[in-house]
Amino acid sequence: MKAIDPHRPIRVMGILNLTPDSFYAPSRHNLAILESGADLIDIGACSTRPGSRPVGAKEEWRRLKATLRLIREEYPGLPLSLDTYWAEVVLRAYDLVGPFIVNDVTAGEADPAMLPAVAELGLTYIPMHHGPASDAEEILDWYRTISQRLDDQGIRDWIVDPGFGFGKDVEQNFGVFHTLGQLKSLQRPLLVGISRKRMVWMPLGLTPETAGEATQRLHLEALRLGADILRTHDVAATRATVALYRQSAGAGTL
Repeated sequence: MKAIDPHRPIRVMGILNLTPDSFYAPSRHNLAILESGADLIDIGACSTRPGSRPVGAKEEWRRLKATLRLIREEYPGLPLSLDTYWAEVVLRAYDLVGPFIVNDVTAGEADPAMLPAVAELGLTYIPMHHGPASDAEEILDWYRTISQRLDDQGIRDWIVDPGFGFGKDVEQNFGVFHTLGQLKSLQRPLLVGISRKRMVWMPLGLTPETAGEATQRLHLEALRLGADILRTHDVAATRATVALYRQSAGAGTL
């Protein structure tokens, strides 16, 4: 594996949840994040925390449409990612706001119309790994299969997300985390979404609300292992972590 380039583009993805039940309460309807300095905003209208129930495409769209309209009117240049697994939601959102990234935690498994919709619109796609994995090699094998499906559909622009917390216990999450660099062989941007998750707070006896500092410590290590995008509830702190990473790697600041 090649050495990780400390000069590479690194993006901070801020989390905006339009839900009543996301695991970290301050992220719910936190429109202030739109002015936080994030490189892009990931918007979700259905919680994907363990034990949560799907709300369906119609309810997702009901929650999304007013906020998407507001963002495009008030923040026209802000890049967006939409956390959904429904093709109907993607098509409606595209008609309203134009291009965005599709962040699909099911990698097209929940809705067979998703991959054709993404391909038709020419959107960037995040097919997240979900399910057990003890290290990144297992996830790498999964992505080799997924990449062929994407190529067959005509999806050329996609991002790797190893799916921390999705079907993985704390030990498995860290097994994947410590071997994260192996995923760079896919030669795709690598997204890490660990912000305030169980793998961060549970070993330390914390809670999601008190795991901010611990999250940034792991963010710094994730950058050293090759993360290109950090999905975070705490944009300012994460931007500072990126700046420190660049300084410590001799690459200057943001």
